Amino acid sequence: MRVGVLTGGGDCPGLNAVIRAVVRKGIETHGWDILGFRNGWQGPVEGLVKPLGLDHVEDILARGGTVLGSSRTNPYKVDGGVDKIKSTLAEHGVDALIAIGGEDTLGVAKRLTDDGVGVVGVPKTIDNDLAGTDYTFGFDTAVHIATESIDRLRTTAESHHRALVVEVMGRHAGWIALHSGLAGGANVILVPERPFSVEKVVEWVTRRFERQYAPIIVVAEGALPEGGAEVLQSGERDSFGHVRLGGVGTWLAEEIADRTGKESRAVVLGHTQRGGVPTAYDRVLATRFGLHAVDAVAENDFGTMVALRGTEIARVKLADATAELKTVPLERYAEAEVFFG
Repeated sequence: MRVGVLTGGGDCPGLNAVIRAVVRKGIETHGWDILGFRNGWQGPVEGLVKPLGLDHVEDILARGGTVLGSSRTNPYKVDGGVDKIKSTLAEHGVDALIAIGGEDTLGVAKRLTDDGVGVVGVPKTIDNDLAGTDYTFGFDTAVHIATESIDRLRTTAESHHRALVVEVMGRHAGWIALHSGLAGGANVILVPERPFSVEKVVEWVTRRFERQYAPIIVVAEGALPEGGAEVLQSGERDSFGHVRLGGVGTWLAEEIADRTGKESRAVVLGHTQRGGVPTAYDRVLATRFGLHAVDAVAENDFGTMVALRGTEIARVKLADATAELKTVPLERYAEAEVFFG
């Protein structure tokens, strides 16, 4: 049997751990040939292949990024894209695919399964917004990086008696903001799920200054002021229809400075959150996902995604996993509000 594997969407710590597990178990347990497709769905569309043997994955467990490369290619937006994928799989004798990605990559996997291609999904996103799984690998690393950044920024904020607004990733889900804000002791946390009042933020900031402390505000890139709109870097959309967000942190810092008369600065963490080596937790979770994805292929259980439920790895339908985003429940956000101001 020959199995293909690809990584799609934004890069994420832990991708190489999944690839390593798929190759090791696929070859050593089942005697399969493993073929890597480069640059996400662009690989099977354009026939970009890379053989994966044991030697290719020997030292990649702790490496960030992905040795296969990635892209945001949507084969359903490419003329004849699905037929090209089927032709590539037939040409190389690939019997099944393991697709590692987030909502967009796995949304394509679901549609391909409907179109007769055997695909098993592995959930990957630092945003932790995929339904059906308690956690996705990459999230723990992103939160760790954001928390460390908040810890570092606090010292300079206190030294200069200024407010610091830390913008983290999170287009529609505020999991990174919530977890890093709580772990870093932020005085305000703003998430996409709950439009915020600028007046209330200013009140919390003022209260913090009155207590002779420098306020730290953590804001997800997709957070919205009440009655406002998303702050965009540009109006361009990718092949999945997403615009590039960014700038709410700078906007909010300027509002705080104007309304309080206090010095305020914004720091946008950006891609640093998904770069570098994965945490131990993400290495283990990604490895387990890879091992169980191989089991799903061996059982011809296509159209499924491996998922974390409690401490166990389960399988859920791709259709269920991609039907809606997993957002922060308001009751979870209410827990954090105790520490605002």
